[in-house]
Amino acid sequence: MPINFLKNKTILITGGTGSFGSNFVKYLLKNSSTKKIIVFSRDELKQSKMEAEIKDKRLRCFIGDIRDLPRLQRAFYGVDIVVHAAALKQIPAIEYNPMEAIKTNIIGTANVIDAAIDNNVKKIILISSDKAVNPVNLYGATKLCAEKLFIQANSYASGKGISFSCVRYGNVIGSRGSVTPLFLKQKEEGILTLTDKRMTRFWITIEQGINLVINCINNMKGGEIFVPKLPSMKIVDMAKIIAPTAKIKVIGIRPGEKLHEVLLSPEEAFHSKEFSEYFVIKPEFSFWHKQNYKTGKTLPINFKYSSDANNEWLNEKQMKQFLENL
Repeated sequence: MPINFLKNKTILITGGTGSFGSNFVKYLLKNSSTKKIIVFSRDELKQSKMEAEIKDKRLRCFIGDIRDLPRLQRAFYGVDIVVHAAALKQIPAIEYNPMEAIKTNIIGTANVIDAAIDNNVKKIILISSDKAVNPVNLYGATKLCAEKLFIQANSYASGKGISFSCVRYGNVIGSRGSVTPLFLKQKEEGILTLTDKRMTRFWITIEQGINLVINCINNMKGGEIFVPKLPSMKIVDMAKIIAPTAKIKVIGIRPGEKLHEVLLSPEEAFHSKEFSEYFVIKPEFSFWHKQNYKTGKTLPINFKYSSDANNEWLNEKQMKQFLENL
């Protein structure tokens, strides 16, 4: 179905050669009449492969780093919408190289904000993570900071018709950072490693993530965090579905890892609204004239959206369908 509101728009995706970015680009080129799609990333090899695979004159590839503000300012010229997906995400590598994560995930995000305001980009949305809620590792802490920067960017953009918002979701099935590729590889060896049999996670497919982001861009007012309603599944159940005859070896929970993930905390629930497909976390500190969400359901006191206390769970049939589409 054509995405009408993107007609003749120029869209830029930071981290456009990553798992989300590359699929997002293909989806937009197929389903929208965008004027131009700009991929901004550091990976020249992936950009070259993308250009060779995608024969579409609307695609533009910019080699650049979000740490480089002048390069961002050049790339953002004439852009209508920015999807900020670039980030360092590997938890052990980030813990070993903390300043590199801060430079990319925090300072780089601040650069995206500055470049967007200076170039009068109308809509800018950050791809965040469940790790940002009550973070226990540096990756989560940097994504929390990125969210805070994006929300308060609306103060600097106030009165200019520029909006900054965030979308926060869980593990993407089949992405490079998820456990799925690891289990599929270990299946061949007959032994799957599991950190804890009690562990649960929220799950979303790449296509669901893409549709979510597009919907949020269309509906964003500025200053909110969109949290989709997602199904949960125990990691041990996923392992059994992927490799039913394999042995499971419990290796213990890893440093910086949680048993369960939270997408919406009790503290955030005080200023959130519930809709049919997602929650909206409204800005708690709004130093600008914000648009109130007059519709939506008020959440109960101490409400928490956690992967272990979810009302929706993936069954074996659903997970197998997801795996078939990888």
